[in-house]
Amino acid sequence: MSFKVDAAKIKRWREERQWSQEHFADLAGIGLRTIQRIENGETASRDSLMALAAAFNVDTMALCIDPETEATDRLREKNRRARAGILLSFWIHLASYVLGMVVFIGIGLGIGNVGEMAWPAIWWTVGIVAHGATTAIIHVVTHYSEQL
Repeated sequence: MSFKVDAAKIKRWREERQWSQEHFADLAGIGLRTIQRIENGETASRDSLMALAAAFNVDTMALCIDPETEATDRLREKNRRARAGILLSFWIHLASYVLGMVVFIGIGLGIGNVGEMAWPAIWWTVGIVAHGATTAIIHVVTHYSEQL
């Protein structure tokens, strides 16, 4: 049976103790290649995990990844990426809005009546305000839902 170990924690603990991989392998009584595989995120056998825990003088489960924590971390990362995408879409919309307003003013000046382009500008402004409000609400809701 294989266990999913917290490779980052194992590597961090090893480096905090200033142990080389070779020294760590000797302390644990397992092969250097096994240490390298485990630190690269591959699964570990029960015996390897017990040897690592003994070398660190900790409980075996301290080296394993908690499925609930992993699921929470994945959800947070998914929400962070979604928020970043929504925010990017707003900034793109805002940039196109600014460019569009310049074009509307240019058209209005070209035809001699700037007021002619007022209605498209008003409705686009309503759209950008709605997009901004939605972006802010989504950002706040997802940010605070992670805090719970």
